[in-house]
Amino acid sequence: SETITNQILQGVGADIAILSIERDVERLQEGRAVISDWHQLPHRGIVNKTPFVILVRRGNPKGIRDFADLAKPGVKLIHPDPVSSGGAQWSVLAVYGSELVKSEKQTGKRDEAKALRTLQAVWRNVFSTPGSAREARTQFETGYGDALITYELEGLLMKEAGAAIEVILPEATIFSEHPAVVIDRNVTAAERPVIDAFMQFLWSEKAQRAFVQYHFRAVTDETLNEANKGFGQIKSPFIVEFFGGWSRAYPEVIERVWRNRAQRKR
Repeated sequence: SETITNQILQGVGADIAILSIERDVERLQEGRAVISDWHQLPHRGIVNKTPFVILVRRGNPKGIRDFADLAKPGVKLIHPDPVSSGGAQWSVLAVYGSELVKSEKQTGKRDEAKALRTLQAVWRNVFSTPGSAREARTQFETGYGDALITYELEGLLMKEAGAAIEVILPEATIFSEHPAVVIDRNVTAAERPVIDAFMQFLWSEKAQRAFVQYHFRAVTDETLNEANKGFGQIKSPFIVEFFGGWSRAYPEVIERVWRNRAQRKR
C-alpha cells in the first residue's frame, strides 16, 4: 500500500483507499489528502484483517513448522523489503512478536533478547527482498526460494490457483488490520453523501461476507469467518496493539530492532 499511498499523494484521483497499514493513513494525513478523523468510522476504520503465515513448497521439504524454523541452515527465505512494503513491516512484527507472545505465556515476561535472536537468525536466511508483498509472492510462484512469509489470503489465493504449496500456521502470529479512508482532497460536496454511504457499506454484513469470500477475515462478526473453510486456527493471535500501536511499533521494532539490529547484522 506504500505505492498506492505515494500515487495518491502525487495526485491520483482516488475517492477511497483501503491500505495495508495505519502508517500509510498518517502519511496521507500529513500530505493533507485525508483530513477527516477516520477513527470515527466503524471499528476505528479497520475494514478487514488477515493473519501472517509461512508458505512452503508442497511436502514441506525443509520441515518448517514455525517462524524460528526459517533460521535453519540452507533455508532460502523470500521477504519483501520493510523499507518499501507495509506487508513486510507486518511480517517483521509477526516474527519478533511471536517470540514475545510465547515467552510471555510461558514465563510471564516478554523475552526481548530471544525475540531479537530469532529475528536476526531468520533475517540471515533472507536472500531476496522484493519491493512489495505482491512481488515477493510472484517470485515464490515462479519457483524462487523455499519459504515466504505473507498474508494468509495470498496463500489461499495461490492454492486456489493450483500452486504446489502448503500454508504453515505459526503458533503465534499477528493479524494485519487494514484501514479504509476517504481521500477528502478528491471528494466534492456533491459526491460526499455517496462516498460516505459506500464507506458505511464496507462494515455491512453483505460487504464483510464478500471480504471473507475473497480470503480476508471479517472484523464485525467472527462467525462470518466460518464460511471460509480455508481459514486456519491460530493458537496465539495478536495485533499491533500488543506493541502499543503503530506509533510505538514502527520506531521501536521496525527501526530499532529490525533496521538497526537485524538488518545490519547480516
